Amino acid sequence: MGMKLSVVIVSYNVKYILEQCLRSVLRASADFPCEILVVDNDSTDGTVDYLRKRFPQVRLIANKENVGFSRANNQAIGESTGQYVLLLNPDTLVAEDTLRSCLDFLDARPTVGAVGVRMLNSDGSFAPESRRGLPTPFTSFCKMTGLGTLFPKSRLFGRYYMRYLNPDEANPIEVISGAFNMVRRKALDQIGLLDEDFFMYGEDIDLSYRLLQGGWENYYLPCTILHYKGESTVKSSFRYVNVFYKAMLIFFNKHYGPRHRMLGSFIRMAVYVRAFLDMVQRVVLRFRALIGCPARYKAPGYLVFDFDTTPVSKMLHDLSMQPHGRRFLLETHSRQTGMIIRPGGAMPMEGGDA
Repeated sequence: MGMKLSVVIVSYNVKYILEQCLRSVLRASADFPCEILVVDNDSTDGTVDYLRKRFPQVRLIANKENVGFSRANNQAIGESTGQYVLLLNPDTLVAEDTLRSCLDFLDARPTVGAVGVRMLNSDGSFAPESRRGLPTPFTSFCKMTGLGTLFPKSRLFGRYYMRYLNPDEANPIEVISGAFNMVRRKALDQIGLLDEDFFMYGEDIDLSYRLLQGGWENYYLPCTILHYKGESTVKSSFRYVNVFYKAMLIFFNKHYGPRHRMLGSFIRMAVYVRAFLDMVQRVVLRFRALIGCPARYKAPGYLVFDFDTTPVSKMLHDLSMQPHGRRFLLETHSRQTGMIIRPGGAMPMEGGDA
């Protein structure tokens, strides 16, 4: 039997989070031929040596510089052999039945080019970026002006996050998140690999758009993963805002061109406005700290699981079933690795084997 699935993960300074991700993928791929390829973008936390010792079955590509997300993915795709390719973020946990469910769906639907899944935040809430519409000029205008927030269930104004779709049902969508994107190799061979002009962010939108242009369907499936979304993707930071909107500009210039120059100017203005607001927020927080005002912050609580013995599917089910209001975050302990993993990082545990 030929290789069924190639899992491609790009890593940068997240060795403990990545280790947990790999363990979840190995559990979820135990019953079909699967290869795992990790591209490390010149991490400084010892990721390469750490993985080589613990995961000899993983094919590791160690770059000497950070070549960006798209180029690193393309490196691994070029060396992979699977009928399907899964582009997976390292800060994810994959439920035991998720990979098989996606493969069965793709096998049964030859017109589907790629599938995404239900992504949970670290508190078990539904991540809206699990399914998205293309950022057409009008859809982008609705998102950036708040119309999509005011009318989230509207098929006209709320198309960016498609909240009018039932999250418990499979549905055709337009944009599949780069955190989990299982693509048919035949489709990649037709439309080409990721556009390396997108260093970080935006490459998933571009790939999804080109799949649709190539006559393929993109689908959302209600099988589950968890996406930690580390500090590098915190949406209140100027770094995220700046890189994200620059990626949107690349997408607009590539696919819409000079027809929407005014929209491009509007997006640039949005970057500057968000940068200014972020700067003001930081100044206010520093000033409050200087004069001794307490920060409006409530320490989170945690749902704690033994990662060595608890199925990922149970962890995600328990997280997602929490009542609305104050929700607890996921925390996992592993004596096999000697680490505690929670949103924002990892720490050693007492009495661990590592």
